[in-house]
Amino acid sequence: MYQHTCTTVSLLRRPITNGRISLYLDFYPAIRNPETMKMTRREYLGIYIYAKPANDIERNFNRQMLEKAEAIRCLRVTSLINEQFDFLDRDKMRGDFLAYFKKMCRKKYEKWDTVYRHFYNYVGGRCTFGDLTVELCKGFGEYLLGAHQLRLPHRKVRRNSAADYYSTFRGLLKIAYRDKLIRENINDFLEKIEWEDVKKSYLTIDELRQLAATPCRIEVLKQASLFSCLTGLRISDVLNLKWEGFEIAPDQGYCIRIRTQKTQTEAILPISYEAIELCGERSTGTVFKGSMVNYPLKKWIAEAGITKPITFHCFRHTYATLQIASGTDIYTVSKMLTHKNVTTTQIYADLVSAKKRETVNKISLK
Repeated sequence: MYQHTCTTVSLLRRPITNGRISLYLDFYPAIRNPETMKMTRREYLGIYIYAKPANDIERNFNRQMLEKAEAIRCLRVTSLINEQFDFLDRDKMRGDFLAYFKKMCRKKYEKWDTVYRHFYNYVGGRCTFGDLTVELCKGFGEYLLGAHQLRLPHRKVRRNSAADYYSTFRGLLKIAYRDKLIRENINDFLEKIEWEDVKKSYLTIDELRQLAATPCRIEVLKQASLFSCLTGLRISDVLNLKWEGFEIAPDQGYCIRIRTQKTQTEAILPISYEAIELCGERSTGTVFKGSMVNYPLKKWIAEAGITKPITFHCFRHTYATLQIASGTDIYTVSKMLTHKNVTTTQIYADLVSAKKRETVNKISLK
């Protein structure tokens, strides 16, 4: 620990241009910044007074500025006695928080970049570490609740998306505090945006078989969709799946090695022979080459006689609910879905429980 010796703090003056005097503090002996280990004797306060006040207004101004400077000098004396040196971090507080945010995005996944762009718009393209206050960060949460989507400006950001974005932003604040880039853990003073319960649509096993038996105008769309139902992969991971990622496991079964697009999670996932057959003849590069546009998907689902609101992501829900319904334990399903926390997978178990209740009530003696 750095041992502090008794330091005198003096308020001194330095003549500058245009008839002004700059006020600064002089530390004697010099003090050492415990983080940079550099010695310093001066702290310029950014306070200026008139060298030769010409009237009562200028003399009154000088008096007020000198009182302010003296108050800061007293604070510095107290800080030195308590061995608190955070006042030396003024340059750090002037650092570009947006540049730091952007740098963090390169290490994370796509959602971080979306949150960055929303925050950039919120602060008007300028924010230092010193600008980060509880009020500013609370305001960002309120901004997200009324913001428009970046890709579809005519639509508002959904509440659950806003909750997810704000959670990511609060996570960034924790990292910045851990890295000692901000002085207090602002996140402690922020309330999370509550999520809305959203009904997850999925296909039953009969509906899935019905869909598989229905022709689709875009064959690669059908293959990729059914592949997602059999593996639980997100559309982003299906589209980025490469033949080079397929391997033979020690048990002689097939598996795929992937890095998920959303969370950048590395995983080796076993897949069935049926899933392999949907990939077609082995080649190189991307497995599913083609467009996964929304309209042909809706048309195909409608032609299969399915009236539920099904999107490509619902195929992932289908995989999870059918696995749990068939008896696969929730921990294994969580690993197959590459969830970082098993509680995220719990919602599928709840869906299956509700379906079980419906089944029980169908048999009645009355």
